[in-house]
Amino acid sequence: MAEIINLRTVRKQKARASKDDQAAQNRLLFGRTKGEKLQQAAEKALAQKKIDGHKLKD
Repeated sequence: MAEIINLRTVRKQKARASKDDQAAQNRLLFGRTKGEKLQQAAEKALAQKKIDGHKLKD
């Protein structure tokens, strides 16, 4: 005999799992300190400056 399941409950569990996954992704993307954000911006600016320095004259 097959196990009887409540489809509404399964649907809610699936929605919760989806929200938990999205929250984990957002924590990785946006859950940084101000210092980390400034550090990344400085590294990006330095890399851009280095790339621009290697460009030929327009």
